Amino acid sequence: MTQTLDKAEAERHRAKMAKRKAVQDAEVAEKTVEKGLLIVHTGTGKGKSTAAFGLALRMLGRGHRVGVVQFIKGAWHTAERDALAKFGDQLVWQTMGEGFTWETQDRARDVAAAERAWAKARELMADPGFAMVVLDELNIALRYDYLDLGKVISTLTARRPGLHIVVTGRNAKPELIAAADLVTEMTLVKHHFAAGVKAQPGIEF
Repeated sequence: MTQTLDKAEAERHRAKMAKRKAVQDAEVAEKTVEKGLLIVHTGTGKGKSTAAFGLALRMLGRGHRVGVVQFIKGAWHTAERDALAKFGDQLVWQTMGEGFTWETQDRARDVAAAERAWAKARELMADPGFAMVVLDELNIALRYDYLDLGKVISTLTARRPGLHIVVTGRNAKPELIAAADLVTEMTLVKHHFAAGVKAQPGIEF
């Protein structure tokens, strides 16, 4: 009796999965557009830059060139930079920031650093050799009005058709979210800092 029930259950499962596969296949077949994406990783949770570098690794693994411009970070040397650097000329990494605003305590200096980073970002985006450009912590520069939001969005939306752009940082501007093709919000549920655990190599940097 049990064997009969098991066979019946297995058949119901097979039929259910067959229907699901048909729906999934039909949905995938409808997607015919191929284009460079404007991707935004934002939110209060950890993992925004980490996810961006994961995409960079995937692109590098496909044999494409990737550019990274870091807008704010500059004080810490990150291990992901060392790891991705093993791809040689496939990767161009520019750390243009001088630390967070509470570290520099000099708005004019912060604005100048952001403008230099944005100039480098435009240079990489204009180079047809790059398939992806990661603009790490650009959202922070926009949040503090270090850059002109309208000009940034205009440049991002006018990018080359096949170029993927990944923007990271908390508090993404609504206008950037509206312009993006893909937006992921990292939600903070629990963080070890609250328990007094300090930043650790391999986890935070």
